[in-house]
Amino acid sequence: MNHLRAGRRSPASLALLLIVLITAAWWALALWPAGAVEPEWLIRTRAACFGSSPGGLPDLGGWILLIGQPIGMGAILLLVWGRELQAEFRLMRQDRRWRVVLVAIPLLSALGLLAVGRRVAYATGVGAPEAVIPAGIVRGVDIDLSTIRLTDQHGRRVGFAGLGPGPTMLTFAFGHCGTICPTVVHDVLRARSSMGRPGIPLVVVTLDPWRDTPERLAPLARQWQIGGNDLVLSGSIAEVEQLLDHVKVGRRRDPTTGDIDHIATVMLLDGRGHIVSRLEGGWGQVDLLLDTFPVPEVDGRTVPIDDSG
Repeated sequence: MNHLRAGRRSPASLALLLIVLITAAWWALALWPAGAVEPEWLIRTRAACFGSSPGGLPDLGGWILLIGQPIGMGAILLLVWGRELQAEFRLMRQDRRWRVVLVAIPLLSALGLLAVGRRVAYATGVGAPEAVIPAGIVRGVDIDLSTIRLTDQHGRRVGFAGLGPGPTMLTFAFGHCGTICPTVVHDVLRARSSMGRPGIPLVVVTLDPWRDTPERLAPLARQWQIGGNDLVLSGSIAEVEQLLDHVKVGRRRDPTTGDIDHIATVMLLDGRGHIVSRLEGGWGQVDLLLDTFPVPEVDGRTVPIDDSG
């Protein structure tokens, strides 16, 4: 073991160091927080390697890979160089410099496990700040969307500040959803009609930019039977995810099926492109949302809003 006393590492210790570095890089790639909006390359890499949904945790296969990879490589290393590693560790404990390294490794490992625990707790909602949003109750808010632009079913880039001088309804759905999404869209259209306000435009933002790409929006608009002044919006994954995070639309994507679990949400924007009220769940009460933006009156008479022209 003269190589150790001379400050050099044997192939066994170099292989162990490589395993540690690969494991740390692998776990960082899977779990390192990337902010509210993950880069598209990171979303795709995590989905391909670990089955992770955007902002979420690895699936079962991903966890098996993350845990099994270092265990498997370590077992092979012990089979090939087990005796040499044991001898080197004994010599390390006799050297002051190496004793510092041996103490630092478990401390760094403990900090790493603590960071992983916090990441998992945050992703699962344990200890995270709670956003108490009463279901079925219309809430007044002020969320600025005036600088955000997406692509509509006609291929145009559309900004929320340019939707019109009056109110605009906003909801969220995706094309492969065969249950709640069509129901929400049709309920919003029904409420608009029953309230006598057919001119209020509806904007539907996809929750699934992976499949609802801009070129696929026109069939979606026909499928949901929306009006000529209504829009279906999409964009890049990063653009759509940024908007959904900004307006705090809760969702979770299944990386295997691509389906998205979400709560039905309907919002109302003013002419500035600001969300002024929202209805979370309880989507059968969209008429209550429209009541928050009263029909203007002229000489004491209500005048229906019609922006169709």
